[in-house]
Amino acid sequence: MPEGLEAEIYRRAAEPVVGRRIAAVDVDDRQPMAVQIPSALVGAAITGTGRIGKVVLLDLDEQAAAGALALHFGMTGRLVVDGDAPIPELAYSSGRDDAAWDRLRIEFDDGGVLRVNDPRRWARFTLDLGTDGLGPDFLDVTASHLIERFARRRAPVKAVLLDQSVVAGYGNLCVDEVLWQSGIAPGVPARDVPPECVERLVELARPHLLEMLEMGGSHRGVIDPAVRAALPPCPRDGATLRRERVAGRTTVWCPLHQQASGSRPPRRGTLGSP
Repeated sequence: MPEGLEAEIYRRAAEPVVGRRIAAVDVDDRQPMAVQIPSALVGAAITGTGRIGKVVLLDLDEQAAAGALALHFGMTGRLVVDGDAPIPELAYSSGRDDAAWDRLRIEFDDGGVLRVNDPRRWARFTLDLGTDGLGPDFLDVTASHLIERFARRRAPVKAVLLDQSVVAGYGNLCVDEVLWQSGIAPGVPARDVPPECVERLVELARPHLLEMLEMGGSHRGVIDPAVRAALPPCPRDGATLRRERVAGRTTVWCPLHQQASGSRPPRRGTLGSP
């Protein structure tokens, strides 16, 4: 399902539409802004792309009645640009690309088309960006920000990292990955994670996530879907991995090197080489 890494893949895939002018827009009539979006966009040009967390932004020129169109993909929305889908299939979705599932279709004056295809109608599109209340992006968050936010939270550290008002862009797979990488147990209260462990998490997370991004997204970590399903020995220390519910989400972690507070420094490793 789309996490911040998938949103970045979609943002990159949307780059070819920059400079194109919008000729027609069709929006699923169940969308809250189904009427406003076509009238705001037709005749405008795309001037750039952006992203914060899981939201992809298409910047618009002065011909538009808004500064940008925000694309929220939900769990099953896929971006298709000029017939190419950077992510052909998502979990909890379908491998089909049925035109009846197009919830947004933007046609450009050069004949190109940008579509958001979503069989479950969970994707949504807004002109108000929908980024109010989001925390810093998960690829840019600082240790000082997390230390300050963790200090006030009794909730499990995994729940706090999934809170988009704390960090924008983390989803279930990436949170499990960075906690495994940094040696922090997912169920420990956030306020009990020592500052040095938060610093280690931030230090390790960004390069690891960027490597996952280049390999294809949130499913390309060490704790990948195959590992999550089979629960083989931990690739770092050989302990039996656990599958539990933390913050209402299926969580896979190692009880040996992921200590309660992360106070035991893990042996550092990189993707594929623990």
